Amino acid sequence: MDNPREYTPTFSDRIWRTVKEAVIILVGAVLVSSVLQHFVGQMFLIPSGSMEHTLDVGDRVIAQKVVPVHRGDVVVFRDSAGWLGPEPVVKRGPVGHALELVGVLPDTSQNYLIKRVIGMPGDTVACCDAVGHLTVNGQSVDEQAYLYRTESGEQVLPSDIRFRVVVPAGRIFVMGDHRNASADSRCHLADDVPGEPLGADAFVPLTDVAGVGWAIFAPFNRTKVLPKATDLAQVPAATTPAPDQASIEPAGVTC
Repeated sequence: MDNPREYTPTFSDRIWRTVKEAVIILVGAVLVSSVLQHFVGQMFLIPSGSMEHTLDVGDRVIAQKVVPVHRGDVVVFRDSAGWLGPEPVVKRGPVGHALELVGVLPDTSQNYLIKRVIGMPGDTVACCDAVGHLTVNGQSVDEQAYLYRTESGEQVLPSDIRFRVVVPAGRIFVMGDHRNASADSRCHLADDVPGEPLGADAFVPLTDVAGVGWAIFAPFNRTKVLPKATDLAQVPAATTPAPDQASIEPAGVTC
């Protein structure tokens, strides 16, 4: 019996096999990216200058999803309180939006904000002490390492309004590093929301935190791991349990 003739792939066969392999690799990469985005980390695009120069406009930041939140962390959180307007900063087409959903492109939605955690549940945050520093649980905090500086080297004040708050249970008090360009927790201490205590929206629910900022991924000349806010991290924990409702003094204070 004659041996069957050995099959020699044609040029079109080789092209088709290459295309199939490329599609399998692409689909696998998208699936891995999607899983990583939902369970490990996600990339976000910085749309504003509220965190300068820790984060600049246009930076791509990777936020970790599997780590707990600590005082001093830079966190990405959902804007459930409506601090921002309804329109997105950047509008993508259908393909770009799909790639954003699976994590290939950074999230450009204005439904997220990024700020630094100043107060954890139960913390007392106040501005300011005799040397002009914020205090947390009575301890003065030196923020020179990350507060915004102008081109001439002048550093912004920790806050230009005076306040004293006790952070309620399950929430955090956040501020931008460029305090003069950040509509952060300070600016919502007098918000009046039906059914909520005055100023409740100033404190971000921990359940809204999408991730803890880990590193700047791009542009590549700014790629780095975000440094820790040492002074904030070393503040002692509150000595009393976090209240159910925030304490805000003076009442009605706002930016």
